[in-house]
Amino acid sequence: MSVTLAEEIMLLSLDDGSGAVRERQACQWAVAGGIVLDLVFAARVSVDGGRITVHGTAPTGVGLLDGRLGMIGTWAAGRSRPPKVTAWLAKDHRKALDAAVESLRERGLVGEEERKVLGMFPLRRFPEVDGTAESELRARLAGVVLRHEEPDDRTAGLVALLHGARLHRLAFPGLPRREVVPRMRRISEGQWAGESVRKAIREMQSAMTPVALVTMRS
Repeated sequence: MSVTLAEEIMLLSLDDGSGAVRERQACQWAVAGGIVLDLVFAARVSVDGGRITVHGTAPTGVGLLDGRLGMIGTWAAGRSRPPKVTAWLAKDHRKALDAAVESLRERGLVGEEERKVLGMFPLRRFPEVDGTAESELRARLAGVVLRHEEPDDRTAGLVALLHGARLHRLAFPGLPRREVVPRMRRISEGQWAGESVRKAIREMQSAMTPVALVTMRS
């Protein structure tokens, strides 16, 4: 796996010049959901009935995913039944964003700058260093959403996460919502993956929707 779903969401969120995180609140939930979905794709976890179950702890070879897999396993251990995936997303969403940014930095796709606001409060920014991955990502999204190309499973999953978190503006800046939302909705609701993946998507969209609606009203 080259770039994870969580990292792709961060590439869309980070301002290329300033390195600031745009739409942070909704983005946090989408990033955490992206990690879970990649673990579903990797057959390490499943989400059913709103609950998350770990099925295997063998490394995926991706540090961001393996770290979260271990954390989910430890967090869920000893419970009488699998915990709710919404509880995990609520617990991890802020830390997941930081972990995804750090993973991008380690890959050399973004840099890191730190300065102090008012001479006291540290402020970290992550300007883009290598724009190749983001350019390829945006071209892929444009293909499936604007040109109605057939999405592969991971691209469809990414669209579903962005749609659930109402992050349309990050994916398609400058385009009216009416030009992208209907197609993103159809992709989200399509039969593009197995039932286990669709269940995971539905559960994470349910968790993200209230947060996204609050963000949109603010």
